[in-house]
Amino acid sequence: MRRTVVVIPCYNEATRLDSKAFLAAVRELPGLQFLFVDDGSSDGTDYVLDQLTSYDPSRLHWLKLGRNQGKAEAVRQGLLRAFSMSADLVGFLDADLATPIAELPAMAAAFEDEDVLVVLASRVAMLGREIERSAWRHYAGRVFATLASLSLGLRVYDTQCGAKLFRNTEPVRRVFDQEFISPWAFDVEILARLQRLERERRIPPVTRVVVEVPLRRWTAVRGSKIGLGHSIRATTQLLRMWWRYRT
Repeated sequence: MRRTVVVIPCYNEATRLDSKAFLAAVRELPGLQFLFVDDGSSDGTDYVLDQLTSYDPSRLHWLKLGRNQGKAEAVRQGLLRAFSMSADLVGFLDADLATPIAELPAMAAAFEDEDVLVVLASRVAMLGREIERSAWRHYAGRVFATLASLSLGLRVYDTQCGAKLFRNTEPVRRVFDQEFISPWAFDVEILARLQRLERERRIPPVTRVVVEVPLRRWTAVRGSKIGLGHSIRATTQLLRMWWRYRT
């Protein structure tokens, strides 16, 4: 696997972090590093991360934010740090490992195409795939994905899966220069910023540089911090994004 730094945003994850899974991953996947970002947790997450990263400080790192700033900013701050760590690829993954770490090599393999800058994990329920989530989350997700696709003018299937990888290049780094509008729907804004770079002719067409890779397995984990209220707010924020990034 290429040199890859994966950011893990953490907010009050002391009882959910699977330390054994992260330790096993760095043993089994040469080149992989994790950067945990503690987003102002108040439940002892910092203690858990201090213990975890002490096992292999060369490949397990953590960054503490002084206050809770939301997932979008935790991911952004983590990626800004990751870009400086001499990695070929950077990305982020949800702390609950709903997307298993074992999916990362298949995602990274998509970068064998030199045109690819961004790989999105996609939860496509079909034969041979294990995608397990409640009916309401599935249908709410499909509604949101449809609205996101329409607002972007892109045929993207799943913007909100919490697993993404990026090639460490100057245009990609520009995507994360500024804070995002939404703390939860920032995935859509990433695509909107890429489209802006396309219009400025800094990158080839987004339809060439962004690919979706269907996951073999994804399982909703109890204790998710995303509820119906977040989904509704994220949907209204699509309008703000469309207004800001419209052609």
